[in-house]
Amino acid sequence: MVYRWTKETRLPTAGARLALGEALARLGVEEEARDDAQLALSELVANATEHAYGPYEVRLQRILAEWVCEVEDGDPRLPQLPRFPPGPLFPPDEESRGGALGSLLSLLEERGRGLQVVHQLTGGNWGFCRTGDTKVAWFVVGAVAP
Repeated sequence: MVYRWTKETRLPTAGARLALGEALARLGVEEEARDDAQLALSELVANATEHAYGPYEVRLQRILAEWVCEVEDGDPRLPQLPRFPPGPLFPPDEESRGGALGSLLSLLEERGRGLQVVHQLTGGNWGFCRTGDTKVAWFVVGAVAP
């Protein structure tokens, strides 16, 4: 277990992000992969807190050669997943001009785009599964886009 929270927890997204970053650093995960994982986790924690009920928990599991981050909540319903456009979230020329951060921030301001961000950060290596009376959102840490 990496982090637990309830509806009464102040700033659960920040707490989860910090706890995951510390856990991944102890495991020797490189900084860029940690940063991507923390941002993906932020989106999943925010979604769970807003759309599901607790208790909530973040876990890390080693599956074969990869670390998988899981966010469990008390709602067994799986969300309807949007269609994601093919290709990168940002055109290559936009990144080279240093505009990727600004584009990401503006994208995050629009509701309903968080799962697209998770999709891009994880190279599509993420999803949801039902575990009895709960649901788990998961993603592979350090996934490389295909």
